[in-house]
Amino acid sequence: MFIGLNKGAFLKCGFFLSMSTRQRIKKLFPELKAYANALVSGSHIAEDLVQEAIARALQAKKIPNDLQGLRPWLFRIVRNVHIDSLRREKIQRDYSLEQEKLLNDGAGFYPVVLEEILVREALTQLNAVEREILYLIDVLEFKYSEAAIVLSVPEGTIMSRISRARRALLTKVEQSNVTPFRSKV
Repeated sequence: MFIGLNKGAFLKCGFFLSMSTRQRIKKLFPELKAYANALVSGSHIAEDLVQEAIARALQAKKIPNDLQGLRPWLFRIVRNVHIDSLRREKIQRDYSLEQEKLLNDGAGFYPVVLEEILVREALTQLNAVEREILYLIDVLEFKYSEAAIVLSVPEGTIMSRISRARRALLTKVEQSNVTPFRSKV
């Protein structure tokens, strides 16, 4: 077994690692775990973080061959996995808070709920490129530069795409024949 991943897990990734690369990763495991412990509370969470990072690293097309290149590369992956988990937790927390608001003050939120339904329905009608950029920028709150890296396009292209996607979403919402009821209170 190699750092919690058996040989089948390596083969499942479809990549062959040289024995020296495996040994380098294994050598770095205590340092990676210590770094993960600094990022999160709880050794089990840190272990999961490192395992996820190693799994992602194994799926990479190019793994640095030397320890000097491999070490910062793996640490960066651990950091990115941690950031991804924080984003996921924030989205889940925000969603839970919104659900709680709806349950507690349901009567006062009907217009808001209807608007959310309209927006969600309009989102499903957009093409994949428009939906993707809206999720990255407006839902997941990526910066334009981060979205540019994710999509492998220039930052200016991100700005153009988000502008077009927002206009398309607004058009879809406006084309809906449903109008939220506004109370006069």
